[in-house]
Amino acid sequence: MRVLICPDSFKGSLTAAEAAAAITRGVRRVIPHAGITALPLADGGEGTLEALEQAGRKIHWRQVRGPLGRAVRAKFLTLRGGTAVVEMAQAAGLTLIPHQARNPMRTTTYGVGQLMLAAVMHGCRRIIVTLGGSATVDGGCGMAQALGARLLDARGKPIPPGGAGLQHLATIDVRPLRRRLKGVTVLGATDVRNPLLGLRGAARVFGPQKGATPAQVAVLERGLANFTRVCRRDLGVNPACIPGAGAAGGMGAGLLAFTGARLESGA
Repeated sequence: MRVLICPDSFKGSLTAAEAAAAITRGVRRVIPHAGITALPLADGGEGTLEALEQAGRKIHWRQVRGPLGRAVRAKFLTLRGGTAVVEMAQAAGLTLIPHQARNPMRTTTYGVGQLMLAAVMHGCRRIIVTLGGSATVDGGCGMAQALGARLLDARGKPIPPGGAGLQHLATIDVRPLRRRLKGVTVLGATDVRNPLLGLRGAARVFGPQKGATPAQVAVLERGLANFTRVCRRDLGVNPACIPGAGAAGGMGAGLLAFTGARLESGA
């Protein structure tokens, strides 16, 4: 008998590789002489890099800012042809934070932007950002700040990190970011089609998963709505209704608005 084992991750408990190994052990106990092939899969969320790494792709490690601002070691992966794969969960993942410390009002995607910048500095001209497993609801604003965008409040000061800062956003200047990403194509890989706002949006659907209370969900929704208004005025982009814009706490919308990315199925 031949058995093909190809699971996705079990969110919050097992990576795809760990799940495949556990299933392999189970099959071995029951069918000791089976021919087993284990092929961990991914849908664009956490574990995508690990699945690609097992296929022999090259990994690059960097120290970046984690979701709560503390330094973390994170990796990106390079493919042939100048393409990099950045897994959002590496730098802004829910598994990087103890359960009791999860708070999307404070968590930031800044480290994701640092990984993207590292890929550009490495010479990559195409970046795939896998969206999923994030601890954030900041609309990708932290990512944009790491890439050089200026996100300012009404007094001309940078907005604070995290979803709470979005309600204070007054102006966006992406010229430094656009210079850094000149000639670079960005693709967002996601397994969800949620819009940015509303009952199926980033705050209401994903906020509680990341630790938000009902009161905080309301604040996050208002912040994302304000973010949308400023994007329409300053960038000429309305990411609110695009399917997938609500992925990973609005990171889909951030990639669309700041980098001109397109969103595709992560699987």
